[in-house]
Amino acid sequence: MKKIKQAFSVAAYNFRQWRGNPRIIVTFALAFILCFLLSDKAVNFAVEHNTTMQLVEAFIWTFGDSNSILLSSMLLVLLFADMPFLSSGTPFYLVRTSRKVWVTGQMLYTIAATLLYLLFILASTALICARQSFSANMWSPTAAILGYSGAGQAVALPALVKTLEMSWPYQCMATIFLLMLGYALTMVFIMLMFNLRYGPAAGVVSVFLFSVYGFLLRPSTIDAIFQLPDELYYKANVAVGWLSPLNHATYHMHNFGYDLLPRLWQSFAIFGVLIVLGYIGAARAIKTYNFSFTGTEG
Repeated sequence: MKKIKQAFSVAAYNFRQWRGNPRIIVTFALAFILCFLLSDKAVNFAVEHNTTMQLVEAFIWTFGDSNSILLSSMLLVLLFADMPFLSSGTPFYLVRTSRKVWVTGQMLYTIAATLLYLLFILASTALICARQSFSANMWSPTAAILGYSGAGQAVALPALVKTLEMSWPYQCMATIFLLMLGYALTMVFIMLMFNLRYGPAAGVVSVFLFSVYGFLLRPSTIDAIFQLPDELYYKANVAVGWLSPLNHATYHMHNFGYDLLPRLWQSFAIFGVLIVLGYIGAARAIKTYNFSFTGTEG
């Protein structure tokens, strides 16, 4: 119990470093701007057609797309630019506890900060469309037009019919949120593991390669490069659906009962395994990490 309290104390100390930190302010400001730019198409569509939206539909249509997930996750590199979170308080904690407890505290901080960041994104999209929205748990006329008329494709919004037919707005929002959380935590834990083992530059490179891997292994990218016929395109779509973490984080890239794509629970399980592996890798790397406190700030 004492070690658990110490780990939470380490995480809480990291949050205290947010006070007056311009990097944190810039990160959340950029996140709001990104949400505004990505949600603007859905809001404008509702305004132009004089229809209402459900409160979380802007989030669903925006982050049901892999490009939006990728862009939002990249801001986490800025949020965690001080990784592995060394400060003037670090020697204090290392003297009074173990390295394993300290890195566990960093993991708790990472999880909480990522969760807070994604909640901010969710709140931002809801705020942006608030004037056109209602809170009842039912799909709006805007969603019906986007899904059933094909207008969603015309304005590049992933308003898929199966989303409307097989879920409710808040259920769909929660699923997309958890998929984004799993993807973001996987990316950040990989960044922390490489940072501890090989240095800050390796941590940034690992995130870049992780993101490029996800970007290249997308059905649209595969089709653009190889111009596959329909049968091979379907097989490639299934293959990249299983192989790419970014596709696992994309709602419509899942099996809803009539294809071979991964089911939602399988994606959650895969993210869980990757996060645990990232924790184990970081816990091992911290054993040989050479702490340097030159230039740390109080």
